[in-house]
Amino acid sequence: MVIVVLALLAGVHRYLWRRLVGDTTAEGSAMRRAGTVAAYVLPLLSVGALVSGRAGAPFWLQRVLAWPGYLWLAAVLYLTLALLVGEAVRPVLRRVLERRADRAGRPDDADTASVDGANGADPASDANNASSANHSNLSVGAPDASGTGTSAAAATLVADAPAPPRPGAPGRRLFVARAVGGAAAVAGLGTVGLGTYGVLRGPRVKRITVPLAKLPRSAHGFRIAVVSDIHLGPILGRDHTRRIVDTINRTQPDLVAVVGDLVDGTVADLGPAAEPLARLKARHGNYFVTGNHEYYSGAAQWVDQVRELGLHPLENARVEIDGFDLAGVNDIAGESEGQGPDFARALGDRDRTRAAVLLAHQPVVIHDAVAHGVDLQLSGHTHGGQLWPGNFIADLANPTGAGLDRYGDTQLYVSRGAGAWGPPVRVGAPSDITVVELASLRA
Repeated sequence: MVIVVLALLAGVHRYLWRRLVGDTTAEGSAMRRAGTVAAYVLPLLSVGALVSGRAGAPFWLQRVLAWPGYLWLAAVLYLTLALLVGEAVRPVLRRVLERRADRAGRPDDADTASVDGANGADPASDANNASSANHSNLSVGAPDASGTGTSAAAATLVADAPAPPRPGAPGRRLFVARAVGGAAAVAGLGTVGLGTYGVLRGPRVKRITVPLAKLPRSAHGFRIAVVSDIHLGPILGRDHTRRIVDTINRTQPDLVAVVGDLVDGTVADLGPAAEPLARLKARHGNYFVTGNHEYYSGAAQWVDQVRELGLHPLENARVEIDGFDLAGVNDIAGESEGQGPDFARALGDRDRTRAAVLLAHQPVVIHDAVAHGVDLQLSGHTHGGQLWPGNFIADLANPTGAGLDRYGDTQLYVSRGAGAWGPPVRVGAPSDITVVELASLRA
């Protein structure tokens, strides 16, 4: 599998080099040398960014590699997509330029007539012009005093010969290559730039209302701020956490639910980045469940850390809130450590006449939630695809890619997440914090 991925990466970079460098620069030029160096160095940075964390590299090195390495991965995606669109434009542009060149060099009868008409020429003057032209051709063909002469046919060929190209003017093929490559570069890199700005700006607040049949009137309007996939790491750090905390606090929620993938790294490296979570304010408390990335980063240590910051970890556990039960299960990635989800422990002995809200990182556990009589499951994990067209993959790999859906008597809400994994870029899947307002049908 690794060999296949590396081969695909090499093939894509070869294609990018050919279209953006090989087809647009002169052999031996400084631009070609710079483009060739970039074609080797940038993918190495991307591989370094991907493996440095798992390999236990020093955190400073992870940060050095992360920005250029991950951003280049996003750039590769959108440069490739833009160039593939350009493959369809390329032959069309060539034909347009060829037709323009033909019209400029050999105007047809219709073009000539229209030009003459525009100049006010009449048939009589046309005849006179033709007669003068014939006389001129005969004169050119006549021998001069030295006995030499030029034939009328040769003179006509000389007159009809196309003008030589201007020195230094690029040919049509080079012009097309540069036009398509330049447009692809602007489109691809511009898309990455806008997507990066969207992540660094911070998530926006979404609000939805979810009616629950079992919810009592006393809990009508209860607001849960759902935040998932913050992904603190070598790129998104303390400032990112601060923006999220400030955004949540401005919504004045009754409860905060952090539904996994808080971090991409160890407590030793990212503990300071998580500290602003201690400022979360909610009348009924702040709760946390693990995501798959916690199990790549030392889940037990992070559970202890968030507890010290004032969050209540729900490890296959349940608490009673005024009007409903709030339960949480570990992520399925914890099964490799014997720490997987345990629905029986979290929900098995509860009073099913009460409404139940479940925090579970991955949407795929929705069928277990249905079997245990959950009314609403709150999840993340998918990022909504994060990078278009990844939304199609997210929809295929999950019961719901993003938003609110229903499975039997259980509703599922999937947040797109507040951060980004890998490239700090989102395209077509903006980050969000969702305020879920519970509504009682008895109200």
